Amino acid sequence: QLQLVESGGGLVQPGESLRLSCTAPEMENVAVGWFRQAPGKAREGIACISKDGTNRIYVDSVKGRFTISRDFAMNTVYLRMNSLDPDDAGVYYCAGDTAWGNLYCSTNEEYDFWGQGTQVIVSS
Repeated sequence: QLQLVESGGGLVQPGESLRLSCTAPEMENVAVGWFRQAPGKAREGIACISKDGTNRIYVDSVKGRFTISRDFAMNTVYLRMNSLDPDDAGVYYCAGDTAWGNLYCSTNEEYDFWGQGTQVIVSS
């Protein structure tokens, strides 16, 4: 059972930045996706990174503002979020899968393991 732990959420003003972290043991064997769920809305995938870090996918709403990366030494995948907007608010989840090939990741909800989520509030 893979246990993913998110951190880094909080309250920021519009235009500010946050960096979310997703940590698990042996993270080098995990393809990771970041998802978010705004109040009253369905959860949506926003970014993902393959096991080897070479394949990264972003949805249009975050492209150019968010960056997903991984630090193998720290067993952590990060989501750097810049120019945050109130529409970015919600609970952010990281998800992982160990069964895929090294180059694959997905922004669809096909992951086997999920974290508990971290809250992001964007408000002035």
